[in-house]
Amino acid sequence: MQSINTEVAENTQLFDYDHWNSQLSSLSKEYQGANPYPHIVMENFLNPDVLEKCVQEFNKLNEDDGWINYVHYNENKAGLNKLDLLPPAIKRTINELNSPEFLKFLSTLTGIKGLIKDDLLEGGGIHQSKRGGFLNIHADFTVHPHHRHWQRRVNVLVYLNKDWKEEYGGKLELWDTKMQGCERKVLPVFNRCVIFNTDADSYHGHPEPTTCPEDQYRRSIALYYYTEEAHPFRRATHYMVRPGEENKKFRVRLDNAMVAIYTDIKGMLGTNDKIVSKVLRFFSRKK
Repeated sequence: MQSINTEVAENTQLFDYDHWNSQLSSLSKEYQGANPYPHIVMENFLNPDVLEKCVQEFNKLNEDDGWINYVHYNENKAGLNKLDLLPPAIKRTINELNSPEFLKFLSTLTGIKGLIKDDLLEGGGIHQSKRGGFLNIHADFTVHPHHRHWQRRVNVLVYLNKDWKEEYGGKLELWDTKMQGCERKVLPVFNRCVIFNTDADSYHGHPEPTTCPEDQYRRSIALYYYTEEAHPFRRATHYMVRPGEENKKFRVRLDNAMVAIYTDIKGMLGTNDKIVSKVLRFFSRKK
């Protein structure tokens, strides 16, 4: 019975192009006119049967499967971004979202021509955080560390959290470009997708630590897309202090400096992400 289910999943369409393309005109207007910056939240984004298999694969992964622990002052999460280490359904999902057909859909949605996929899954892939996990408000790194002319333009986040309750928190927050207030909060429920522009002031994150049970995780597939530019704007991930958190400014700035140094070294030497986790954890311990 298990093999039959697997075969059906492999032959099932993952992204319903007919369905989404039929709405693309209105979706594109919604996306490009959204505040605080271009974005959209889409429900029932992918085939739920395939995503269910992704959840099952997530449950079978363990700490020895190549996870990178991003634990420092501004975040507490884990990521796995090596495509050859990912299980079949998750790999299939990522490959679909990096396909030429999906890139065409994404380009029309966002109005950004010439979008490029990232086979290295730099900073992306799959993410998960335990109870207490968080990601402070930030703007993402702007240039691919291994492709110096690739300007980062779009994020796609697909959530895999079944039965995720409001009280668990973990909402993605989209802040205005002046960092004066949160404009939108998105609960990370199963098969909900958030797509947004990644500009120098596209501030976002989930700064409030999750309160889910110890045996549950906040999980997502995260993919980033680029355009090739002659003179891209270059900056590392840049964390911000929310209003009322002035006492955190020094620690946030110190962490930003460490991230910027690491990003430069990584671009020059091709440093592995596992190193940044250890370095940042050492220099920015919270306790």
